[in-house]
This record gives sequence, structure tokens and C-alpha cells, in this order.
Amino acid sequence: MAQYITAPRGTQDVLPVNSYKWQYIEEIARKTAEVFGHKEIRFPTFEHTELFCRGVGDTSDVVQKEMYTFEDKGNRSITLRPEGTASTVRAVLEHGLLGGALPLKAFYLTSCFRYEKPQAGRLREFHQFGMECFGSENPIADAEMISSADYFFKQLGISNLRVEINSIGCPVCRKNYHEALKSYFESKKDMLCGTCNDRLNKNPMRILDCKCPECQKIAKDAPHVLDFLCDECSTHFEKVKEYLNVMGIDYKVNPTIVRGLDYYTKTVFEFVSENIGAQGTVCGGGRYDGLVETLGGNKTAALGYAIGLERVLLLMDAVGAEIPDTQKCDLYVAAIGENAFKKAIELIKKGRDADLVCEMDLMGRGVKSQMKYANKIDAQYSLVIGDDEIENKKAKLKNMQSGGETEISIDENFVTELFDIMVGGSYDSILKSFEALSGMEE
Repeated sequence: MAQYITAPRGTQDVLPVNSYKWQYIEEIARKTAEVFGHKEIRFPTFEHTELFCRGVGDTSDVVQKEMYTFEDKGNRSITLRPEGTASTVRAVLEHGLLGGALPLKAFYLTSCFRYEKPQAGRLREFHQFGMECFGSENPIADAEMISSADYFFKQLGISNLRVEINSIGCPVCRKNYHEALKSYFESKKDMLCGTCNDRLNKNPMRILDCKCPECQKIAKDAPHVLDFLCDECSTHFEKVKEYLNVMGIDYKVNPTIVRGLDYYTKTVFEFVSENIGAQGTVCGGGRYDGLVETLGGNKTAALGYAIGLERVLLLMDAVGAEIPDTQKCDLYVAAIGENAFKKAIELIKKGRDADLVCEMDLMGRGVKSQMKYANKIDAQYSLVIGDDEIENKKAKLKNMQSGGETEISIDENFVTELFDIMVGGSYDSILKSFEALSGMEE
């Protein structure tokens, strides 16, 4: 097959037969954001490269190895976004959003791009649901953020995740920790990969996040950051744990979590699954209290997380979590002859105006072929119209699952009778119920 009609390596198409799965997960993501008071933010697919070098950190794997960077026609260095937090902070600063009521809560559903070796759960173009919160130093914000991710997974029917938390301290206490790491790794630098040797003096904590098996083996016995926390960071972390206990969220303290991006401070966390192989981390996040200032804003506490949607889909399949298919056709109208075809158009229009999913023949098929098609698209009901039906203004509405048939008007009463049969209550009575409910809410 010609290269130009195959998707680039590390990318994938979402086909119509599977798109409902994505829509369902995105719907739950939006519901989660709404429940926790986050409003949607959308940002460009590409940004100035310096944003990610300064924001994500030039010692991170993302910046050193994984970014899609190119020079545009104006000789500007441009990068496809590798993550959403830096873009969110840039947009918040550019539009002065921190001058309003705080905390500022935002969320996004977006695609990201990283040049990595493709495997299950790790693609070069992938999708994230992210939540961000600006303005609160209070550890309750950390616990609430973790709680929102927990809510999201449980709404999807995923309950067997392990919540792991850690604190990587602030710049003050991390200075002592960095010195301890340097001392530990210095005697082993001949066994470290080239990248980690570069990190040793710049940011030794990045060595703990290296994917090289030899570096991971060496890092197992490295000092733990929790032993170097200052009083403020230690108190903050204890409060986060206390609030998680109040919320009834089970967690495990994992002192090896440092996250892969340089902007994190204090609390970091991951949601981990044992069901999807090597790429078991389905959510990662934490505080980044210095990022707003790094990108040119005032000192502002902030935190957030991102969830990989491809991994969520893998996990839902692995644990058997149900994804409802909402794409079924409510009504298929089959026509015999030109007059019936025009009547079918009229009825389809009425059904769609009433928000029903309605289909009819677009291919010039005979009635038998039309009914075969109705079966293939899982139509719930079908209606066959010919000259007799037009003359009598009546037709047989067939339940495609049970095979039962009910006579229905195909005149001005069509929609009313259709709702009466399909949902057990007339269209008029349903409208009155909604009007009454709306009146009560007002």
C-alpha cells in the first residue's frame, strides 16, 4: 500500500465503529470537570519552542528527546505541543486570567505529540484529559485534584487502580536532596547512560525518571526525597494525606515518584494499573508552584494532572468496563416507489426535528435490501411505506428486536404516536413534563 494512504507510524485513526467509545469517555471527562467546577480551555496545536524548553524543562526527556520541533517560514522555532500544562499557563498569562476570582480552574481535552517508540498505550500522537487549578497553596487543593481523577475513573467503572503519592519538596529543601543525589550517583556515573551523565550536574533528580534499565537499577538505592523535606513541605504533605483519608481515598506513598517534567514541586501523584502492561500509569500530576513565575507571571501556586485517553480505553477493555453505544438508529423508513420515497423524506424530517436518529435509503435499493441495511445498522424500529400506506395514511411500525408490529399514523400525528410507541408516553405529554419541570426550576 502506498505510504501516503497509511497513517504515520505512532498515530491511529478513530473509525466510526469505535468513535462512540471516545465520545463516552470525553462525556465523563466533561462531567467530571463540571462537578469539580473546571471550565474548558482550548489552545493551539503548536507553540513557540521556548515555551516548552522553559516550562517543561530542558533536562526532561520530553524536551531532550521527544518534541516535534521545526522551523516555520518566518524562521521561528515551533513545536507541536507535547503536553497541555505549559500551554494552559501561557494562555492564562496572555489573557490575564489570574486577575479574576481565584482559584482559577480549567480543563482540556486535547491531542499531544511526542516522538517515542510506539507501543500499546504509547503513541506519537495521543490524547489527554487534563485538569488545572491556579491560586491555591492549600493542601486541600491537592487532595481535591486527586479526588477528581478518582471520580473520573470510578464514573467509567474503573475501580482497581492504585493511587500513589509523593512529595518532591520545594526549591529550598530540594537543594539538599540534589546534593545527596549527586554524591550517590557520582561514584556510579560510569554505569549511567550518556543522558543521565549530563543530568548529574544539571538536575540529578531526572536520573530517577530515566527509562534506561541500567539507570533504573542504580536508582533503586538512591536517597529518598521524603528524608530531605523542609518543615513546610513535610507539613503540607501530611495534610494532603489527612484530607485524602477524610475523602476515603486509598493511597500508597511511593517515594520514587518524581514525574517526568521539571516544573513539579511538593505533591506528585499517579494512578497506576496492573492490567495494561508496561504503560500502566494512566494519570499523572502534581503541584507546579513555580511554573507561572518561570513563564513570566507573578508567583502563583498551581497544580494539575493529565490522563491518557488511549490508556483509559485499553484499561476499560482489560477490566471489562461497559461503554454504552449511543449511535443506534431509532427509526429506518423504507419506501416503495417515488411517492412513497417523498413521504419517507417528509417523515424522516419530522423524526429528526424531534431529535430522533432517523435513516432512509440513499442508494436506490429495493425494499428487501433496505430492510437488510436497517438490520445492519441496528435500527430499533422500521417503517415500510408504499402506495397503500400513503392512501390510508397508516403504516406498520415494526420493532426490529421483538418483531412486533403496531399501526401508526403517517399524517400530522406521526411524531406523537411514534413517541407513544417508542418511549411509552406521547410526545405532547413528554413536552408538558419538561415544561412543568422547567417551571419548577425557575
